[in-house]
Amino acid sequence: MDHPAQDEQLVPDLRATGERIDALLEAVAAGGVGPGNRARSRACAEDLVRTVTDLYGAGLERLLEIVYDSGRLDEELLGLLAADELVASLLLVHGLHPYDVRTRVEQALEGVRPYLGTHGGDVELLEVTDQGAVRLRLLGSCEGCPSSSVTLELAVQDAIEAAAPEVLTIEVETPAPTATTGPLIPVDSLRARLDSGSGAAWHRLPTTANLASGQALVTTVADVELFVCRVGSDLFAFRDRCGRCAGSLAGAGPVRRLGGPTGDATLRCPGCGARFEVRRAGACLDQDGVHLHPLPVLTDGHEASVALPAGVPA
Repeated sequence: MDHPAQDEQLVPDLRATGERIDALLEAVAAGGVGPGNRARSRACAEDLVRTVTDLYGAGLERLLEIVYDSGRLDEELLGLLAADELVASLLLVHGLHPYDVRTRVEQALEGVRPYLGTHGGDVELLEVTDQGAVRLRLLGSCEGCPSSSVTLELAVQDAIEAAAPEVLTIEVETPAPTATTGPLIPVDSLRARLDSGSGAAWHRLPTTANLASGQALVTTVADVELFVCRVGSDLFAFRDRCGRCAGSLAGAGPVRRLGGPTGDATLRCPGCGARFEVRRAGACLDQDGVHLHPLPVLTDGHEASVALPAGVPA
């Protein structure tokens, strides 16, 4: 991070800036109710915000220069500043973040890789363009789970948008589907669910921290009834509705089929007895074309979040 010698002309005149802020506040307060007065008040308010923001930005920049000149702005301290979400956001607003876009994207991917690994996946950064586009390639899959690429793509995009909000587009190449046996739900179908309305929003799953492997619960998130279960260290979420009889799954729990492989888990509807495969997006074992409604889940070791598409009925 370069820190040139302070240019006195770049430092705002504090008294003049203070007077400007006072004048703008008075102008906003004096605005009338007519269309012309409202327009002038809005212009004054926008000017006020810009003036205050510029003042804080200059102060933040000067603060970093003082720390740098004292010999204390080393890589360790820069890393701590960049890792703090509030401080990092302020540095980004004022163009003072110590890391460029590519570095922040790479750091975001490193942060999400442990989660991708739990689903047998990884991600490769292909390109970061000067026009604000990021190109990625998803690698691997979640043991053939058709919802895996959708889940991982949402997790990666969420991490990049948080670390580099100036990124305009994120293009993700997903691996080609591999041949497998048994009933599967097409990824396009899952993507259509997630892309419906205005997109998906992440919500915390506050009641799952103590959920042990083999356990399940029914909970409400954003007025949507969810069935959540854990298999090993992996957490899965579905709409609380049987794909065959539309009844609640309350009381069901993931169990391993007799002779099934390690990590195998199925759910049996308490109402109609239909069996669904947990790791294969809730595909029904007893009737083709029937399945549960899977939802992407993201965990960081402490908290879990679920992505609910906009417009999902309660």
